Amino acid sequence: MLPAAHRMRRAADFEQAVRRGARSGRDTLVVHLTTKTDPGPDGPVVGLVVSKAVGTAVRRNLVKRRLRELVRARLDGLPADAGLVVRALPPAATADYARLGADLDSALATATRRVARRTNEA
Repeated sequence: MLPAAHRMRRAADFEQAVRRGARSGRDTLVVHLTTKTDPGPDGPVVGLVVSKAVGTAVRRNLVKRRLRELVRARLDGLPADAGLVVRALPPAATADYARLGADLDSALATATRRVARRTNEA
């Protein structure tokens, strides 16, 4: 379970991460990573998007549970001011846990590099 302090709840936070964040996509998911302008004391916040295109309610809930656990295990590696949105794509419905984890690691590494490059240019 993702700790309550690290859950993204407001639509404005989702919108900021998706529109202004660094995007990195893989076969099963897309990651949007941004730095928050008003970081809270609790560290990074994470939001998940799993649409009906992924599959039935049972399949979507399975994908959400897997993504929640994968992100929870990686919270310590995220910057304290990070806002992260993980959007599942339809192939996530048939991907196993290891594949989702590998795609998440790869996408996070790329998005982190892009965020660092943006902050160095500014």
